[in-house]
Amino acid sequence: MISFERKILKNGLRILVHQDSSNPLASVNIHYLVGSKHDPPDQTGLAHLFEHLMFGGTRRVPSYDLAVQNAGGENNAFTTTDSTNYHITLPAENIEMALFLEADRMNGLRLVKTLFEREKQVVLEEYKETCLNKPYGDSFHLISALAYSRHPYRWPTIGLNEKHISRLSLDQARMFYKKYYQPANAILSITSKYSSDKLLPLIEKYFEPIKPVAVDSKPSRKEPPQKKIHKVVSTKKSPADALYIAFHMSARGHRDFYVADLISDILSNGQSTRLYKNLVRGKQLVSTIDAYITASIDPGLFILEAKAIPGVPIKTVEAAIWEELKNLKNHLVPVKELTKMKNTIESSLEFSEINGLNKAITLGFFEMLGDAHLTNQEFEIYQGIHPTDILRVAKTLFRVNNCNVVYYRRAKDGPGFFEEDEDDD
Repeated sequence: MISFERKILKNGLRILVHQDSSNPLASVNIHYLVGSKHDPPDQTGLAHLFEHLMFGGTRRVPSYDLAVQNAGGENNAFTTTDSTNYHITLPAENIEMALFLEADRMNGLRLVKTLFEREKQVVLEEYKETCLNKPYGDSFHLISALAYSRHPYRWPTIGLNEKHISRLSLDQARMFYKKYYQPANAILSITSKYSSDKLLPLIEKYFEPIKPVAVDSKPSRKEPPQKKIHKVVSTKKSPADALYIAFHMSARGHRDFYVADLISDILSNGQSTRLYKNLVRGKQLVSTIDAYITASIDPGLFILEAKAIPGVPIKTVEAAIWEELKNLKNHLVPVKELTKMKNTIESSLEFSEINGLNKAITLGFFEMLGDAHLTNQEFEIYQGIHPTDILRVAKTLFRVNNCNVVYYRRAKDGPGFFEEDEDDD
């Protein structure tokens, strides 16, 4: 259970304060409600690039990282499809410094050409390393393009391609900052030993003077229902034959999200689960296999990925995966198996609440989702899932006309690796 106090400043900044008297450290987290889905279609990668730019310093604090280090802290950030998250953890006695730094860069970030061009090159190198030079590095590009035709999830967080990133301009970054990096588009969540009575005056001191800006809350374009299976064969040669299978699933705030999450655990969370037990150890078809969900705020994807053992046809692997999925669609999951997965999730949720930073991030995330109180309801939701729910959601998820498949071939494979056909539902 994570207790918290909530307040909204006059300029729209949402504040969540959790007191933990046992923790000598303070974690200050800020969610900006801007992710890659907010990138203009011809400027993909801008939200991710801006994450880098936010560490460029201000007129008052030329080096943000040095200021954090001098306060005995550490900091980091990450960009998702839906938001960009920044956090600092430092000795609780220095929490005022963290508040000052976050308010300072919300209101006075230094955006100059030298810094902009340097960070753009950093992102371009990251793109080359992770997407172009890494085996299967373009998998999410291919999956996204297959699964989405209208919604901005159709491009990855890092950007659609190198051209989009290289063409980003300083003026575009400045407009992006003015539009999204302002208090009414942010959630500040804090875990520390201090009460809200002590922290709120400090928060108001640094953040309330920042002028409000009208928030553009236009929703993303809705993705139409998929009507047929989509397939593509990667043109890149890979170390092993592989495939990625993606199904459209419910949004993060929907109750069926939790059912799909449990299904992914039933399939692959540990060496005793179905895919590992049957396809890795049993039939010995694959070297690795996994099932996971994107957990995006708007309707996301349920993804399975597998790498075949040399000599095993990729279509044999695909057929074996479909057999496992059909089993979930046609048979109730034994209560014992479902209970085991629920217990695993309970442990994970309990352990996540030990870490102060995790608690701050979690509070901010659920506030972004619509209600920070959902933080304390997740376990009850998981516990309320029954085998009939697994059966119902599996039938909805694992349909051929809801399926997107990416195939990779080994370097030595030639023509005939893949022949176009369609599986039966």
